[in-house]
Amino acid sequence: MSLSPAPAAPSRRSQADRREATRGQLLDAARALFTARGYAETGTPEIVAAAGVTRGALYHHFADKADLLRALCQREADAVGQAIDAATMAIRDPDQALVTGALAYLDAMAVPGRAALLLVEAPAALGPAEAARLTAGDGRAQLQAGLQETLPELPLPECAALADLLSAAFDRTALALASGADRQSHVAAMLRLLASATRR
Repeated sequence: MSLSPAPAAPSRRSQADRREATRGQLLDAARALFTARGYAETGTPEIVAAAGVTRGALYHHFADKADLLRALCQREADAVGQAIDAATMAIRDPDQALVTGALAYLDAMAVPGRAALLLVEAPAALGPAEAARLTAGDGRAQLQAGLQETLPELPLPECAALADLLSAAFDRTALALASGADRQSHVAAMLRLLASATRR
């Protein structure tokens, strides 16, 4: 009598893939619910049901609902930073790179729900300081680097302050566009502000 070979144990990679897939399902479900209903109005049972996973799976990946929002906002912010890097990677002229990066930021923030998540829900739920830390890489780092290249004579503390002020203007523009404001006029105004701030 021949014995069938024992089934192979699942590979470590496949287990990691499954964990990553479950985490992605939870983030995707949370994103859809948070953008449709708001963070405060969404409960974890709804997220679990929408993701098609168990409640235990949620708490295996995230400490609580706030931790889920934190991870979601980090994912969104990373996507913005990556879009800016991709748009400016091959540009050598600092002025052109700054303008191209500005447009890339506004385009990336135009992804439905993103501006609300990063600029409204995160500060309200996690506090302004933590929200700012999470989104530090969503254009702010690239903006300061671009300003340093465009204005090499500007003292570093002043350059950092200028980046903070312009970041606030970019965020306000992103929120206005997400609310349905006229894109052409707001983008033109933002680029005018950027040009004025970097005039030598």
